[in-house]
Amino acid sequence: MANESSWTETVDEKVNDVFEPVSEVLGDIVFYEVPVFGADFPIIVAWLVVAGLIFSVYFGFAQVRHIGKSLRLVRGKYDQPDAPGEVNHFQALTSAVSGTVGLGNIAGVAIAVSIGGPGATFWMIVCGLLGMASKFVECTLGVKYREFNEDGTVNGGPMLYLRKGLAERGMAGVGKVLAWCSAAMLLFFTLFGGNLFQVNQSLEQLVSVTGKDDSFFDTSGGAIFFGLLGAALVALVLIGGMRSIGAVTSRLVPSMAILYVLACLAVIGFNIGQVPDAFGAIFSGAFNPEGVAGGLLGALIIGFQRAAFSNEAGVGSAPIAHSAVRTKRPATEGLVAMIEPFVDTVIICTMTALTIIIADGGMYNDARDAVASGEGDGVSGTSVGISITSDAFETALPWFPQVLTVAVILFAFSTVITWGYYGLKSWGHIFGHSKTSELIYKVIFCSMIVTGALLSLGVLVDLADAVLFAAALFNIIGLYLLAPVVKRELEKVLEYIRRRDAGESDAEIEADEARQAEEHAGGTGAR
Repeated sequence: MANESSWTETVDEKVNDVFEPVSEVLGDIVFYEVPVFGADFPIIVAWLVVAGLIFSVYFGFAQVRHIGKSLRLVRGKYDQPDAPGEVNHFQALTSAVSGTVGLGNIAGVAIAVSIGGPGATFWMIVCGLLGMASKFVECTLGVKYREFNEDGTVNGGPMLYLRKGLAERGMAGVGKVLAWCSAAMLLFFTLFGGNLFQVNQSLEQLVSVTGKDDSFFDTSGGAIFFGLLGAALVALVLIGGMRSIGAVTSRLVPSMAILYVLACLAVIGFNIGQVPDAFGAIFSGAFNPEGVAGGLLGALIIGFQRAAFSNEAGVGSAPIAHSAVRTKRPATEGLVAMIEPFVDTVIICTMTALTIIIADGGMYNDARDAVASGEGDGVSGTSVGISITSDAFETALPWFPQVLTVAVILFAFSTVITWGYYGLKSWGHIFGHSKTSELIYKVIFCSMIVTGALLSLGVLVDLADAVLFAAALFNIIGLYLLAPVVKRELEKVLEYIRRRDAGESDAEIEADEARQAEEHAGGTGAR
């Protein structure tokens, strides 16, 4: 923005100077790394991945055994019109997916395969599959402990299942503290990571394809226009609540995912002869990488890290969206939620990685050479990742930067509206769910969209990332303690589905469930 941007740069510098010490300290704690066979392994990544592994074993690899039931639930086979909630299973799923599918799938994956080599793709897939189990647990709990407002809207998420679930286990005080911390951390990330960062990066991509320094959007006026337009569109969706968000994401998410995957397939199709070599590089690189930072473990770590940061399984954000589903049985939505990491990581992240590896573009090779020579420090940042991805697509589709810009803006928009909802529920837990309180939040949130178009506030974005994954520390403790509750809910749903598939009606099944509940209550009273 030349001279016009001098004041924004000054504000950026002053804010960054104030928060940089806090960001560095918290970042060092949350992303603390331990050396493992020559590679640095962030403990928070291990915390997320190990949780996924433990839940996979505890629930008998439900993400594999019950994926067919998940798909039937999404298609509405077991829907009950009289069930409480705001949106159907498909709308709840697309709302949650829109919060995770974003710039990380485009830029983060490019950085991962540049640093970790093609083998990082394999470990991303493994982590995505494990993350499905964590997502199942937290989203089942989100529905189990949700609350309804007088107008029929739903409040749910880690704020409620940590407080109410741990209270049932005699840890009410601990539950309240963890719930409040979770709400505060999710709210902070909403404003800076789920809002400001998304807007700032989408504007940067728009500037790059509309003349760069000569672009209208590279001026303060253009940035303000972009921010105000974005704020107005987001406000229109947020005012309508979860029903409005579900209506938008149920159309937007499939459309943008299909658009992006088709573009990936086009590049792969133009380079079809390279596909066998690409898969060979992925599998061989996963176990015997060469020229990769940290060797074998380097590929594993960067793959796990990218997947864990992309699908957010175990962080506690997704249960807020899934809690709004129309269902009488919490584990139905847990089964549906398993699809989320599969779409985000196993499909979209993998398609991005395959495209970059197969296209074998110049920027990707330059980044790989820099890593191999020990000069990979510059291979980082969202803008670098987007450039590598864009370069890969240009090998087959010269006009793709314009399409990528549309994809980036749509991904960012869907992420912003979903995180706007997450922030609203987190705000409500702290400040109350009154109309006035929620209006104040919406004004602040939409103001941050305009701010994001003008300021980068990089230190606050880094701080927001650290805060979000700090929330996972508290959330996963609660998931471990409440896993037996989820197992009981899963057993109920599996029995319900078995009986429905056998031709029994909802009325028959619910009559039996009511009778069993009365017998259980009577037996408990007798004791």
